[in-house]
Amino acid sequence: MSEFIAHDPVLVYDGDCAFCTSCVTWAERYPRASLSSAGWEAVPYQFADLAALDARVGGRGLVTEERAGLEVLWVTPGGRVYGGAQAVARLLMRSGGAWAYAGAVLALPPVRPLAEAAYRWIARNRHALPGGTPACAMPRRRQRQS
Repeated sequence: MSEFIAHDPVLVYDGDCAFCTSCVTWAERYPRASLSSAGWEAVPYQFADLAALDARVGGRGLVTEERAGLEVLWVTPGGRVYGGAQAVARLLMRSGGAWAYAGAVLALPPVRPLAEAAYRWIARNRHALPGGTPACAMPRRRQRQS
């Protein structure tokens, strides 16, 4: 990861998922390219120093490989971690302009549960969406043996 990472938020995503990578490429091309966008960095969790990112947020186990495999993470320099739809909302808000309004709507309390449900559906089905491959499939939870 680059040195400015200490000053900018970091978007942690599943780099093995073609759908996720396509979404990040889109976000880098459009929202981040807007003139009003503040900086942020995107890094696949497979290549991220997750321990350092977790230390940035107080070493509370909020930035883990398991979590990053299940949802995109937005890690702020101020020590906050947002996951799933709220990570997407924060990315959009950081991007400025009309994107910031879209992100703010996703973060509104009445909209938040709907955004989270939509995010979870997309995450579960990302392997079947355009750009997705079987490698994009969510890891299955291990079943307990009795």
